[in-house]
Formats: sequence, structure tokens, C-alpha cells
Amino acid sequence: MSEFTADLLYSRDEEDLRAAVRSLLADRADPVRLTAAAESPQGPYDPRLWTSLGTEMGLAGLLVPEKSGGAGATHREAAVVLEELGRTVAPVPFLTSAVIATEALLACEPEAAAGLLPALAAGTRTAVLAVPFSASPYGGAARTVTAAGGRLTGVVTSVADGTRADVFLVPADDGLYAVGRDAAAVEAMTSLDLTRPLARVRLDGAPGVRLTAATDAAVVRALRAGAGLLASEQLGVAEWCLTETVGYLKERRQFARRVGGFQALKHRLAQLWLQIVSARAAARYAADCLATGAADTDVAVAVAQSCAGQTAVRAAEEALQLHGGIGMTWEHPVHLYLKRAKSAQLALGSPGAHRQALAGLVDLPA
Repeated sequence: MSEFTADLLYSRDEEDLRAAVRSLLADRADPVRLTAAAESPQGPYDPRLWTSLGTEMGLAGLLVPEKSGGAGATHREAAVVLEELGRTVAPVPFLTSAVIATEALLACEPEAAAGLLPALAAGTRTAVLAVPFSASPYGGAARTVTAAGGRLTGVVTSVADGTRADVFLVPADDGLYAVGRDAAAVEAMTSLDLTRPLARVRLDGAPGVRLTAATDAAVVRALRAGAGLLASEQLGVAEWCLTETVGYLKERRQFARRVGGFQALKHRLAQLWLQIVSARAAARYAADCLATGAADTDVAVAVAQSCAGQTAVRAAEEALQLHGGIGMTWEHPVHLYLKRAKSAQLALGSPGAHRQALAGLVDLPA
């Protein structure tokens, strides 16, 4: 077996981590209950679930080094967690806080980040990178915030999980700043994905602590890791959709036959399975490259996002259609997966943006 193939396999520790996360989510984040919670005025966010995952299981500090109070794990372990979170579309800020914001802090001067990293690792505070969720690691994000004497002014829209954040990491014109929630005006925005809300963050002379002057390096590192690991979440969404659809078609009857026995549907599901297998390979390779700092990381991330984003949407669309009338109802959770898949497809760079970047990375003219 080649080393390349072995790198795509899940280790025993990763499988143990998966089992623990899946067990907790089965008890606390059932998709049917999540659908009901989405109708409530408070929305589906459950802070107790994040406490269980982030603090009690220690997942908030997976990527934080042990010397800063974290687990010192790698992106491979974080990818496994995101697969399981994708399977339940769990409304927790793992991607935005434990991955993207943490990666941005790890790119800052150690002394500047030392006050915030242990709190993020412990799960007692959450942070988000204050850029639009559509920002890609290639073009970065337009800086809409200015700094003068350590005080920030400007507006950032479409900040994912902004309504849940305790700290905002704000790219300004002269550096990356940490701004407390109390110093910002946060307004919830209408979001397609109810399980990952967007917010408008307004700063009007807000005091901030500068973490680094190398804003571009920190933002690119954070968005690249976020895009690469988002593919694992999209993989989890696609796998749930396929599993639920196959199970439903085995039970649903039409013309006194199980619908799953129709040859045309078998072919559709087989094609979808092949797409998911390809997406899994791309997502696993991206996670491994991020974990090892491989020279191929940029290519791996672009390939993973080009593949996984479209696969998740395709799987959710097939699940919605093949569930028939029940799939069109609000009571069935499949619409949450379609919304997550579609919003994630446009997040951290669209598939088209990643393909365009990939063409340049491998020297293929557009």
C-alpha cells in the first residue's frame, strides 16, 4: 500500500473520536428536534451543546497547541469532527471559532494571542474572523474597517456565527485586531442556513487590541484552513443525505413494489455514491496536507472545495426529490441539509473561484 493511500485512511484514534462525537450528537442534536427548534424565536442554537462539545469533550481546543491549553491535535482530527457535525447540521461554532478564528490567532505574534487562545481552547469564549463568509483564501476580503489610535470604525456584513461570538478578529487597514462583543453593534441578518446565522458587525470607534500587522498572512491562513476543512463538513452532509435516502427508498412502496428496486433510481444513487467517494478522498487529502504543511496544500484545498461543495448540493437535492412529498415539508429535516449544502457551497470561495485558482496553481490557462 502506498504512503499516499495510507494517508487517506482514518486512524484508530480518529475513529474513536468519531464514535464519541457521533454518540453525543445522537443524543443532543437529532435532526428532527433541530427542525422543530428552527421554528422557535430563539432559533436552533443550543449553547449547552457547544459546552458539551467544546468544553467537556475539549473539541474547541483541538488545533490549539498544548502549551496554550489546547489538545495539540491536527487538522485530520478536526476534519473528523466536522464530518460528524455535517451529518447533523449541528448549530455550533466549531468551524468559525475552533478552526478559522483559531488559525488566524496562530498566525499572530504568540505574545499577542496568548491572552485569547487559552480561553478559546477551553471553550469559555468563542471568536469569529470578521470577514464576509463568502470571502475566499485567494482574494481575501476587502477591508472595510479603519483603525485610528487603536479604535476601529467600519461595517462588516455576512459574518458567520457573528451573533454567537464573544470576540471579533477584525482585519483593519493597519493590522488584525481583537474586539470584544460589548464594543460592537451586532445585528442578525436573514440567512438561508438557519443553523449557521449571519450577522452585520458595526464598529464605531470600538477599542481593539492589535494582534499582528501581517493581516493578509493571518487572514489567508485562516480562510485556507477553513475552506479545506469545510469540505469535510460538506462530506458529512452528503453522506447523511445518501444514507437517509437509501433507507427511505427501501421502505417506500409504489405500485406494490419498493421504490428502491427501480433500476433508474439505483443508477442515480450509485452515481451519487461515486461522487461522495471522490469527495471523501479530496477532503481527506486536504485535511492531511493542512496537518502536515505539505507543499501541495493550496492545490489540495482547491480540489476539495471544487468537488465537495457541488457533491453536497447534489446529494441534498436528490434526497429532497427522492423523499417525494414528505421531503418537501418543513417537518422533514432534509431542507436543513439542502440549505446548509447550498450556503456552504458559496462560503469561503465558490467552486468556480477554487477552480480558477486551481488553474493557476497547476499552470493551466483558463
